[in-house]
Amino acid sequence: MRGLNLRTKDIRYGGQPWQTLGLFILLGIGFASQEISAQQDAQYTQYMYNTLSINPAYAGSRDVFSIVGLYRDQWVGLSGTPRTVTFSLHSPVGKNVGLGFNVVRDDVFITSETYADFDFSYTLNLSKKSKLALGVKGGVHLLDINSTKLVTGPFNIGDPDSEINIDSKFSPQVGFGAYFYTPRFYVGASVPNFIETEHFETSDNSNNSLTTAKERINFYFISGYTLPLTREIQFKPAILTKYVEGAPLQVDFSGSFLVSQRFSFGAAYRWDAAVSFMAGFQLTNQILVGVAYDRATTDLVQYNNGTYEALLRFELFDSANRLVSPRFF
Repeated sequence: MRGLNLRTKDIRYGGQPWQTLGLFILLGIGFASQEISAQQDAQYTQYMYNTLSINPAYAGSRDVFSIVGLYRDQWVGLSGTPRTVTFSLHSPVGKNVGLGFNVVRDDVFITSETYADFDFSYTLNLSKKSKLALGVKGGVHLLDINSTKLVTGPFNIGDPDSEINIDSKFSPQVGFGAYFYTPRFYVGASVPNFIETEHFETSDNSNNSLTTAKERINFYFISGYTLPLTREIQFKPAILTKYVEGAPLQVDFSGSFLVSQRFSFGAAYRWDAAVSFMAGFQLTNQILVGVAYDRATTDLVQYNNGTYEALLRFELFDSANRLVSPRFF
C-alpha cells in the first residue's frame, strides 16, 4: 500500500480470531490513537527486474522493447493482506530517448489503489561504456476504500463514524529519477511521486473528517553489480533502500548466481522484516521467468505461510538490433 493513512473509530476485521490478531499486527492498529496507518509503496523482492516501477530513468535502458508482469501475494494465510499486480513496458525511441508505461494495482485490507503513469528518459553517453539517464514520470492514482469488509464493534452498530468509504479518489502523480549504468554496474535514485495528496471523507453534512488518506513521498536508492567468477558463473549482488517519513527505513540486500546466462538462484534479506529465496530461468533469449519466496523474521511469521512472487519478462528485438553483449539487469 502506497502512502495510505486512515483514521477511524472502533472496528474489527470480519475473519477468524487468529486472522484478526495477525491482521492487527500487520496493519499496526494503535488502539490509543485509533489509527490505522501504512506509509510505504508496494514492495518487491525481484526489484532488480522491476526497476521501472520505481525509477522512470530506467525506461529504454535495456535497448530493446521490454514487457514485465509481476504478481505478489504477501503473507499468505491471512485475510486482507497485500496483493500486488504490476505491468510495465518500455523501449528506446531514437538515439537517446526512452519511453515507458507502468500500471500497479495494490489491494490491502479494505483499500484498493491503482497507479498508471508514463515515463520519459533521456540518456547521456558519458563514455564508451557508461551512461547516465534522467527520467520523469507523470500519471494518476485512484484510491478506493470499502467499509463493507469491516464488522463494527458492539457499541458502534449504526454509528456513521465507523463507515469508511472512498470511491475512486483521483490524485496526480509526478516523479523523477536518475540512473547511471555500465554493462556490469548500475546505481539509481528516484522519487516516484513528489505530490502529497490528502483525501477527506465524511458521512454527513458536518465538517468532521472521519477518514484521512494521505499519499506520502517515497525515496529510493538502488544499486547492483555483476561479478564474473568463472567463464560460466556470474555473481550479482544488489541493494534497494527505501525511505518514507513515518515508517522504518527499508533496506533489501540480495545476492544471486547466474549460470550460463540461463539460470539464476539466490537469497535476499529485508532488514528486520524477511528473508527471501529467488530463482530465475531465461527460457529463451526473449523470455525470462522469475519466482521468489519470502519468510518473515518478525512475530508475524506465526500468522502466515510466507509471501510468493512471480515475474515474467518478454523482450522483442530482431537480428539486426540484438544486444552485442549480454545485459545482466
